[in-house]
Amino acid sequence: MEAVIEEYEADLYSVTGFYNLPWSIARFDRVERLQHDWQARLSGLEFDRMDQHGRVDHVLLRTKLASELDDQSLDRRRLGEMAELIPFREEINALEEARWRLESIDSEAIASRLSRLPDQVKQLRERIEKGKKATAPEKKDTPEKPASKEVARPAKEDPAPLEVAAPLALRAAQAVESLRRSLRTWFTFYDGFTPDFSWWVRKPHEAADKALEDYAKFLREEIAGQHGKDEDPLVGDPVGEPGLKSLLAGALIAYTPQEIVKIGERELDWCQAEMRKAAREMGFSDNWKAALAKVKSSFVPPGGQDDLVAQQARETIRFVKEHDLITVPPLCEETWRLTMTSPERQKVMPYAAYAGQQMTVAYASESMKHDDKLMAMRGNNRHFSRIVTAHELIPGHHLERYQSSRHRAYRDLFSTPFFVEGWGLYWELRLWDLKYGKSPEDRIGMLFWRMNRSARIIVSFRFHLGTMTPAEMVDFLVERVGNEKSGATSEVRRYLQYPPLYQAAYMLGGLQFYALHREAVGAGRMTEKAFHDAVLSCHSIPVEMVRAELLDLPISRDFQPRWRFADSLPELH
Repeated sequence: MEAVIEEYEADLYSVTGFYNLPWSIARFDRVERLQHDWQARLSGLEFDRMDQHGRVDHVLLRTKLASELDDQSLDRRRLGEMAELIPFREEINALEEARWRLESIDSEAIASRLSRLPDQVKQLRERIEKGKKATAPEKKDTPEKPASKEVARPAKEDPAPLEVAAPLALRAAQAVESLRRSLRTWFTFYDGFTPDFSWWVRKPHEAADKALEDYAKFLREEIAGQHGKDEDPLVGDPVGEPGLKSLLAGALIAYTPQEIVKIGERELDWCQAEMRKAAREMGFSDNWKAALAKVKSSFVPPGGQDDLVAQQARETIRFVKEHDLITVPPLCEETWRLTMTSPERQKVMPYAAYAGQQMTVAYASESMKHDDKLMAMRGNNRHFSRIVTAHELIPGHHLERYQSSRHRAYRDLFSTPFFVEGWGLYWELRLWDLKYGKSPEDRIGMLFWRMNRSARIIVSFRFHLGTMTPAEMVDFLVERVGNEKSGATSEVRRYLQYPPLYQAAYMLGGLQFYALHREAVGAGRMTEKAFHDAVLSCHSIPVEMVRAELLDLPISRDFQPRWRFADSLPELH
């Protein structure tokens, strides 16, 4: 199966690399044909003769093909929703497709076709502006203009107003920018090379390019309200309940969207009960928000955050080694570093993260406004940072990426945030059990992140189900979790930019590993260290398939997800 998967990945790369036009029917059709061809090929393989690893790979590839077909269907639906906003799409794509086929060109005819595009865009803008005015609240106390005494002239047919919601406008703006890049690629190929091309086409292309640029800006700024400023409204593009169900099936998660929300609510309730316990130890009675505020005030002075995080990283490495929890290769321990997150980046990433052997550390910068500095320092205090460091470096993301690149790397095609982010979150759960939190302040720091990840499930799923607005998501994070307002806004802005399941994958993936630990280690089948090392040898695939591989569970050709992992964790109810 390794060779089969590598061949499929090469085929997919060839097709998507060649048919690289945005929102192209030709691309949709060709990718779908590739998926159907590979489904037929996969069904012809002798599944019963495969070993357990091969059967896992077979299920992964079959699920991947079905998921990609679902993605194609979603993209076709989304194209249909914005087709009226980008009527020039087929014209632009046809030019590029003709270039691929090496067809001869008629420069004069192409110039005429391109010269019509600015007028087409102008009419679209007029219709959208009329639609915007039609939905705007009526202004009161505006004196009426006296009726004109001029004789009315026959008017041209008035174009119908076009009402465009902010999410659709933002999606269309991104599509227009993609089409503009395609048109530029097409133009650059011929410009200065085909004798009469530049003479005919350069000016029409310049006008079309400018019209597309202005139109994308109009949609993005005037309709979606996105100016690149902190006060911009939060805009996302919900996929709806059918979209969530499809995505969960592709991730091999055997729960409905509504059940997922209930899991998040259960976890959040558990965290808040533990918060109250820690608050009582700190002398705040049941007022966990007051205790949380006290914890937030424990931050290092400016310039000290990198030293704090480095110290915490070394402490965590010593902890996992002393408890013999997992293998830490010397090269892995040697090859990580820290970098500071820019103030601009902190608008969407207000906390630490991991990328390319580096933990990016968020903290106050002298260029920030005073209030923003204080919020950045409170949001990255000593006790919050302590568990974040373990999550991002060792035994979390850094160790996971190190091992994944060395074990079954061909499975990278199936990499999922339920494994990658779930692995880091799992260690937060496991370290909690091992009393890694030395004080009630440390435990509150751990619980804050656990509450955040539980809340992410709730707000992200409710947003995509259409039962929560972005503004309500921010309020939820502030009121129920205790986030700073700026941090909550940055968090939600990022949630809306990520794939729909990504934010839920932290806690859900962590619970999957936690439940699997109970089955493997708790039942005496494996030692702690053997379990953790074995998990990382599987690569970052859906956790239900890690479970099947580690526990050698029966796998059929038509395998469907059925593991109710959260139901087996009564102590978290």
